[in-house]
This record gives sequence, C-alpha cells and structure tokens, in this order.
Amino acid sequence: QALLFVTQSPSSLSTSLGDIVTLTCRANQDISNFMAWYQQKPGEVPNTSYRASGVPSRFSGSGSGTSYSFTISRVEAEDVATYYSTMWLLGIGLRTSGRTNSQCS
Repeated sequence: QALLFVTQSPSSLSTSLGDIVTLTCRANQDISNFMAWYQQKPGEVPNTSYRASGVPSRFSGSGSGTSYSFTISRVEAEDVATYYSTMWLLGIGLRTSGRTNSQCS
C-alpha cells in the first residue's frame, strides 16, 4: 500500500477583517472523504472547525477524493488561529496532515 500524505496550503497567511479565506489540502491518493479541519487558538486544544454545534456558519468545508478546501467567508478577529487539515484512517484514527498559521489585521 502506498504511503498516504497530503499537502496543505498556504502554510501561513495574513488577512483583514471581512475577507474571504480559503485553505486547500491535496492528498496523493483518494481518501474517500475522511478529511476534517481543526482550529487551534493560542493556549487551547484543537477544535473541529465545521460540522459541529457552535461552529460559526461562516466556516465551511468541501471536497472529495484527493482535493479538499476550508473557507471562512467573513474573517473575524476571533478566527486568528492555526488550522489543521486532518485525515481519518481506518484502524489508525486521526492523523494530522498539514497546518496553516493565520494572522488578521
């Protein structure tokens, strides 16, 4: 079985309040939608970035196969964090695949 890896971009970004931001993640093979995005604020543990109660509606994720994206439709100051693309592997569990450090001005 080929080694599974992904590439997340950008690795860092600087944005302004109200902007639209999109992060992308590409895998080297089909991961059958077992992709999730997590947000980690300074001094806190990672939290699911979408598909969970309490997650802002301005957060959305999409994709399939080998290409995935995560979008913040209107950036707010509280969105400054590190964002991780992650994959679930059967029998192994959660694997961190990439990260993006964000700043807002």
